[in-house]
Amino acid sequence: MPKKFDQEAKDRVVRLIEDRILAEGLSIQEACQVVAPKLGASWHTARQWVQEARKTGRIMRAEEDIIAENARLRRENQELRDTNELLKAASAFFAKELDPKRRK
Repeated sequence: MPKKFDQEAKDRVVRLIEDRILAEGLSIQEACQVVAPKLGASWHTARQWVQEARKTGRIMRAEEDIIAENARLRRENQELRDTNELLKAASAFFAKELDPKRRK
């Protein structure tokens, strides 16, 4: 017996498939075969949802969402760079402390 999916679940499947297509350069079919079974849908049905969403224009993300995500990723990237610099400095400090040639 087929499962019934509400519109929110369908939109989530479509969004995840579109993200996979963009991130990995997969075809619609390949992305559907990867994503849909994990969410309890058949890949044929998921492909139909993607095609329907593309026809109606529902898959376009709001520009504000993209800008907000971009800003979040830039902040995260800067935090990671700062942490990396701190770890490099700490590593150099401790390497110097453990140097057997160093006179006390």
